[in-house]
Amino acid sequence: MLPGWTCPVLAITGVPCPGCYLTRATAAALNGDISTSVSLHAFGPAFAAGLIVWSALALKRRRMVPMRWRTTPVLLAASALLLYWLLRLILSYGYGFEGMLGFPASS
Repeated sequence: MLPGWTCPVLAITGVPCPGCYLTRATAAALNGDISTSVSLHAFGPAFAAGLIVWSALALKRRRMVPMRWRTTPVLLAASALLLYWLLRLILSYGYGFEGMLGFPASS
């Protein structure tokens, strides 16, 4: 386990939040381990790609926030993340799934 803070939602409720395992999934994707990334969180590879694009734009434009936020894409991404989280909750706790469709067996 990595040092640092754990998820406060998981610590308080025992239920993983929508972003649980996303950091590890992103790190795995950035290291080229896409299968591990997807098994931890389906949004890992997409988030890693977004970080790469964001970083390249920030360097090119010499601004930490290289573009304006648009409401519609942010709302769509947040909605997709919440729907994926609900699916994982149902499949993990209701049917015992693990991996991409459920939460990993060990945290």
